Amino acid sequence: MQKNTSVEEFMSKNKEWKEALEILRGILLTTEMKETIKWGVPVYTINDKNVIGLGAFKSYVGIWFYQGVFLEDKAKKLLNAQEGKTKGLRQWRFTTVDDIDKDLVLHYIKEAIQNQKDGKEIKPVKSKTIEIPKELLVALDANANLKKSFEQLTPFKQREYSEYIATAKREATRMTRLEKISPMILDGIGLNDKYR
Repeated sequence: MQKNTSVEEFMSKNKEWKEALEILRGILLTTEMKETIKWGVPVYTINDKNVIGLGAFKSYVGIWFYQGVFLEDKAKKLLNAQEGKTKGLRQWRFTTVDDIDKDLVLHYIKEAIQNQKDGKEIKPVKSKTIEIPKELLVALDANANLKKSFEQLTPFKQREYSEYIATAKREATRMTRLEKISPMILDGIGLNDKYR
């Protein structure tokens, strides 16, 4: 993850997409949204609510709509990057500068802004139970200090660590992850605290 502190820094690190990023940013700046940096990338907000993000990757540059599920998408431009996982977020990818239809992009952006003003958003569903994977349970049972530290973490941080272990497909990866997070748990640090 890039640790940019300004939009200019983000743009300078993505020289291969400079022109496309400038075009998209130019369109976004014509709106009433506020430009910020979150998670190292440009994010555009209305009333401190994330509406659109701007990103650059190896094979494409794109914008993502945080509540894109509510967009009409008559032109069929939007993708759900993680089908079955991502509920509201939708991406629009551009592989060349010529793919950017400024009027169409602005139409989608204006619709996203209006949807945000209208309060259309998917609220995250919070699960009450935390399923702790067996590898983590064994480690907690074997180390009283680790168990005490884990229990003192917020439910959110406990869930983050549990999911981090559980999502590894190979046992070796789960064990490597467990070794990595044990000192963090002992220090009372959440898995992704450095990004918050």
